[in-house]
Amino acid sequence: MNNTELEYKHIIRICQDLFEKKNKDYGTSWRILRLPSITDQIFIKAQRIRTIQDNGFSKVDEGEVPEFIGIINYCVMALIQADLKDSSELEIPFIELQEMYNKQVSEVMELLFNKNHDYGEAWRDMRVSSMTDIILMKLFRIKQIEDNQGKTIVSEGIKSGYQDIINYAVFCLIKLGQAQGQQ
Repeated sequence: MNNTELEYKHIIRICQDLFEKKNKDYGTSWRILRLPSITDQIFIKAQRIRTIQDNGFSKVDEGEVPEFIGIINYCVMALIQADLKDSSELEIPFIELQEMYNKQVSEVMELLFNKNHDYGEAWRDMRVSSMTDIILMKLFRIKQIEDNQGKTIVSEGIKSGYQDIINYAVFCLIKLGQAQGQQ
């Protein structure tokens, strides 16, 4: 495994651990949300990160790191929700939810490693603030596609937008030093 793969998997373990703990506290109450509502939750988190970056501080005792983790987990929820669009079942058994989370993350990781190969890890030379801007841009694109009832002419669509956002948020967490001590 290369360094990026180790760092990536470490970040995902952190995110999934929090996701599972919150699931034990709240269950899958997020299943009540429509995709645009999840998109808006992700947008709120990304906008807060940008505000912290612009101001250099936050008034609430949480910085960028928990927000990027939240972005990743909300994107996974959105991808799961999109897969379950024909199901009205609110509660998902824990084991099934773990499998769904792992499936989504595996697809996103595969996409990352393919793109990373082609781009030569260009993200390592990017600023966290630039990646935050890209996340916000992708969210505006997703919102526009949602407002168009999912119809696109040449765009990849909502799913690829969420997947890209996950990857950029993981990159940000790596750059913010959250992949230290990976095994």
